[in-house]
Amino acid sequence: MRKTIELDLYYEMLYLRMVEDFISENYVQENGNQEMRCPVHLSTGQEAVSVGFMSNLQNLDKIFLTHRCHGQYLAKKGSLNAMFAEIYGKEDGCIGGRGGSMHLQDIGKGIFISIPIVGSVIPLSVGSALSSKLQKRKINNVVFFGDGALEEGVWHESAEFAKLYNLNIIFVCENNLYSVYTPLKQRQIRNQLSRFADTHSIKVFECDGNNIEDVVSTSKQAINYSNQKMQPSFFLAHTYRHREHCGPNFDDNLNYRPKNEIKRWFDRDPIKLWESKLIDRKILNEETKKEYKTKIQKKILSSHRFALRSKLPNQKEAPKYVYSK
Repeated sequence: MRKTIELDLYYEMLYLRMVEDFISENYVQENGNQEMRCPVHLSTGQEAVSVGFMSNLQNLDKIFLTHRCHGQYLAKKGSLNAMFAEIYGKEDGCIGGRGGSMHLQDIGKGIFISIPIVGSVIPLSVGSALSSKLQKRKINNVVFFGDGALEEGVWHESAEFAKLYNLNIIFVCENNLYSVYTPLKQRQIRNQLSRFADTHSIKVFECDGNNIEDVVSTSKQAINYSNQKMQPSFFLAHTYRHREHCGPNFDDNLNYRPKNEIKRWFDRDPIKLWESKLIDRKILNEETKKEYKTKIQKKILSSHRFALRSKLPNQKEAPKYVYSK
């Protein structure tokens, strides 16, 4: 991996982290005024999966997302201006302020849709992959979801269909070990999530989701496999969210996650791990770190100002987006 690429991966992960830290801080401060008009599901701690995977995708490749979508949206070069405006419910938001944090979209960047209903985006991505095949379009269709989505019946229907019709689709499962407050071991007899793909004869690519190098390498293998074989693949990344399931805070006081588990995973923070490696390789230094943080902070503040200046949607336009016979 070239030095510039290694630094780019660090910058992108830091960018995601700083954006979500900013959202968290301002969400708490503005809560009384309800400035941010939607719930937020933050992907703090899971940045390596988004950044590593997107490094192997092209602009026109389509991604389909779930409720925890900030990381993938930003890593696929979605507009921060539009994202902030959407979270604030403004007309300059990526879908006009009508959806909020869980409904991010940027068609020009291949960010097709994000839907909060668990598992619901999976069949839509399979439909897109079928469309690509019928139109003979050489693009990747990638769907991101959490471990909890595998427990939905629609997963099995979609996976079987994708395998049966030889579709180029990559199913990306971010296993952060919890479905809201319920750990994997209380939901499933066996913790080996790869069996959900094995059942449908779908090839599995598994990696350490907090190791950016492993994510980049393994996701490239999964993408190449689906491209060359015209077959679905299952990319399984093991990672860990730092903040509460929904909201801006840390919820370690609830004690649903063992303290030793939290410490073990926080010690394996993907940004800290990569930063340490780059410093050891003499690729990253304090000056560059400061430069990156200053650059990102300026971008964040600029986008925040953009969102605050943006107008609220015209209420007379609301019926335009509601289907009626």
